[in-house]
Amino acid sequence: MRALVITAPGAAEIREVDEPVAGPGEVVVDVRRAGICGTDIEFFTGEMAYLHTGHAEYPIRIGHEWAGVVSEVGQGVDRDWLGARVTGDTMLGCGRCRRCTQGLQHVCAERFELGIRGGLPGALAEKVAVPASSLHRLSDDVDDVAGALVEPGGNAQRSVQAAQLSPGDRCLVTGPGTIGLLCALFARAAGAEVHVLGRSERSLAFARSLGVEGAWTEDTLPDLAWDAVIEASNAPHLPARALDLVEPGKRVVYVGLAGSPSTIDTRDLALRDVTAVGILSASPGLAGTIEAYASGAVDPRPLVAATVALEDLPGILAGERPAGAGPGPKIHVSLREEGRP
Repeated sequence: MRALVITAPGAAEIREVDEPVAGPGEVVVDVRRAGICGTDIEFFTGEMAYLHTGHAEYPIRIGHEWAGVVSEVGQGVDRDWLGARVTGDTMLGCGRCRRCTQGLQHVCAERFELGIRGGLPGALAEKVAVPASSLHRLSDDVDDVAGALVEPGGNAQRSVQAAQLSPGDRCLVTGPGTIGLLCALFARAAGAEVHVLGRSERSLAFARSLGVEGAWTEDTLPDLAWDAVIEASNAPHLPARALDLVEPGKRVVYVGLAGSPSTIDTRDLALRDVTAVGILSASPGLAGTIEAYASGAVDPRPLVAATVALEDLPGILAGERPAGAGPGPKIHVSLREEGRP
């Protein structure tokens, strides 16, 4: 089968590789659609932290935002999974440690991360093998486009949940990338007044098209009372700025990661009685995200700017923008036999 392989910083190619086989407790999924995210770009550039901690190494087969159809089940797996449209969890814990038994497999010290950590081949390929325990069914109300946006949506759903927004609250989301915009959509679904902070007019105009109440730069941000700030950027200075902006007694949620260390003054945190929450993974938010997509409360599909073929990915990772791409931040790959929809 064909799969994307990153062989070194700045080097990626499509290779013919062996098809996966479903081991005990596993399934093989025919991937229909997958997404590219910032983590994938960092693997291509060589900046991804796991490359420097020993949790990942080249060559690596990336891809952790996906939707597909189960085509093979391994020993011990219910055959009812065959033919099911599914997506799956990225974080695969050991299943035995204290964290896993408490439902915190996404922070298991021995976890694998699909297409990211521990050498587990990812979903930017025609097929992928995953544990059946990681699967989530997709209803007919969640098409392949939305299905491949469940993983980033789970991060956003958890971020908004952590913000503890009530209808009428005012929420500021910093960083209008995929996660930030999904946070904005989930916050609007929760009844909040949502504003977005960004840099480029193109990204801010796109945020406005999604129905946010305001889209601002740091220079134009109005002096308003923010009941929650969700920091979803990669800017090292914005975590501290988020703490400055949020109302005393309210919440800051940190879901973005900068490429260099960012700092906050914990004296400000304590003296203003602010609650700060960090969000690592979509895992506990996957089911709720699928429900939100299925009900129509959140529609993530406008975020997809273009859908390309697997062969186009090396250029996309190198920074090429597909011809005719829309204004959204997300690039998808179609692996359906009939070609790109």
